[in-house]
Amino acid sequence: MLLGIHHRTTYLYHRPVSLGPHRLMLRPRESPTLRLLSFAVETAPPSLVSWSDDVYGNAIATAMPLWAADCLTIDSHVRVDILAGPPPQLAGRAGRYPFRYTDSEWNDLGPLARPQHQDPQGELQAWAQAFVAAHPTDTLSLLRDLNAGIADWVFYQSRDAEGTQTPMETLRRGWGSCRDLAVLLAEAVRWLGFGARLVSGYVYLPGLDLPRPDQAGQAAAGPAPGSTHAWVEIYLPGAGWVAFDPTNRSYGSDNLVPVAVARDITQLPPVDGSFTGATADYIGMHVGVEVTALQGQMQPGGWS
Repeated sequence: MLLGIHHRTTYLYHRPVSLGPHRLMLRPRESPTLRLLSFAVETAPPSLVSWSDDVYGNAIATAMPLWAADCLTIDSHVRVDILAGPPPQLAGRAGRYPFRYTDSEWNDLGPLARPQHQDPQGELQAWAQAFVAAHPTDTLSLLRDLNAGIADWVFYQSRDAEGTQTPMETLRRGWGSCRDLAVLLAEAVRWLGFGARLVSGYVYLPGLDLPRPDQAGQAAAGPAPGSTHAWVEIYLPGAGWVAFDPTNRSYGSDNLVPVAVARDITQLPPVDGSFTGATADYIGMHVGVEVTALQGQMQPGGWS
């Protein structure tokens, strides 16, 4: 499936301000099931752009605007080809839960396999354990049930406010954004002994490829097709990192475009930067994303 993605971030100010460096996580991660055909990022005013990798292998661009301005626009244009992959094939030892990671896997997973939030009363752990139908039980069935159970328990609500709810806040409130649901799933499976990482990127829902700028306070049954999105990848021996999207009750990456992975959702802002000026100079930020299906054949292109 060929997809085109346009992601625009706009910062507005009351007067020209001195713009500091902006950290951009916008370039999709390539894999055996995702080919990056082309990628370009540009800013207005223009910027000096340098590239690096972080500890997770995410591509990081640092954009340094060349002059002061009352508006900063950051545009990324992406073309990707998502290839259908086979169903996950787990190693024999991982097919039934509970199973044990090897010592080497435990060492490499490190904090990705340890809960990141306090659960002093054991509420989240007990909630997650309730999905374990038997000992032993089928591993994939358990994870699919837990993934769908979050969608049953938590009402999806788009939320542009900064920050992410804690897993217990999401459970108790019964509503949350895609990033809240993703954090809840990652933490729940970590309490069950799995290694998990948070993923940010884009989701495409076939037949609904319409532009959708984010709107504060908008509520919906699920994320619109053109939006930034968050989900979880769980490490399963033999299969590797398998995507689970609690917002859409799905697993597998057939409609997901991962951009960055990390231990914690706070490590995954697509755009992060600064300016020099008074707090009152800042008007606000607007984000718009379009994810559309492309027709015809494309040749792999470069990126800049």
